Amino acid sequence: MNYSTIAPDVWDESFSDRSDSLLSSDQCVIQAQHYFVKGLIEIPVIDSDDVFSWAVWVSLSRENFARAADKWNTPGREAEAPYFGWLSTELSLYSPSTINLKTHVHTRPVGHRPRIELEPTEHPLAVEQRTHITLARVREIAETFLHATADKA
Repeated sequence: MNYSTIAPDVWDESFSDRSDSLLSSDQCVIQAQHYFVKGLIEIPVIDSDDVFSWAVWVSLSRENFARAADKWNTPGREAEAPYFGWLSTELSLYSPSTINLKTHVHTRPVGHRPRIELEPTEHPLAVEQRTHITLARVREIAETFLHATADKA
């Protein structure tokens, strides 16, 4: 019910040795110029109490990233206004590309990943977030990933 990516699409392993770059499980900085946080695009499953989620990376402005980092371990941080960001994860199941979809990053209590709200467009991912998905769609996503993993083996 949850799929995750390790890094933003623009991350390259060569950045890992640079003093101006960082990749953790929740935050990423590339060459002190590009700033990202990891959050969840949550999609309720119709006729179920389950929620399907994509753990994705969203780019933030330097100012919003600094504010989020300052509040990262602060109780009550969920009272923060949402941060505008650009989706920085390619989810290949969707066409057109998911890169640079407009988002709002909603901070949650300490210990919980932010919730990513997509701008309400006609992009298939945004439509699914708004209208929810069926269990059959969850199975379709799982099968697609299972086949992709098998093809790489």
